[in-house]
Amino acid sequence: MAEANSNPVFQIQRLYLKDLSLEQPNSPQILLEQQQPQVDINLALSAENINEGNYEVCVTATVTTKVADRTLFLVEAKQAGIFEIRNLPKEQMQGVVSVVCPQILYPYLRAIVSDVCTRAGFPPILLTEVNFQAMYEAQQAQAAQGSGPGGNGSGIITSVA
Repeated sequence: MAEANSNPVFQIQRLYLKDLSLEQPNSPQILLEQQQPQVDINLALSAENINEGNYEVCVTATVTTKVADRTLFLVEAKQAGIFEIRNLPKEQMQGVVSVVCPQILYPYLRAIVSDVCTRAGFPPILLTEVNFQAMYEAQQAQAAQGSGPGGNGSGIITSVA
């Protein structure tokens, strides 16, 4: 019986939209602009141990579109999930939280950002696919060189608190 309790566990407890913001600070005047907007997309990743074996992982996308240095619109969406993760070796835990969980959350985040842009009256912003494994490996290599996480300006911040 004790052996069954030491088996690795990974389960999705809940997926949810934690935060959503849309701003159009210069409308309606800027909506008459004919220039192609500049689009800037930043992603952030965070994780927190909320209780024994349960982790909240959040993937945040911030999309800023500007026309001539004036904001057309800004969308920030935070997709989160509660994951039960137990009995994993410590060296595997960060990888699961930084790769597996975000891969589950990201499709929901992509759909939310696209939908919000459309509902705001703009063409949808389609977030590109993200290779969380490659980003995690790059972060690990960077940490091994002593520059610490997030030092490459990628916009990805990973932490398990």
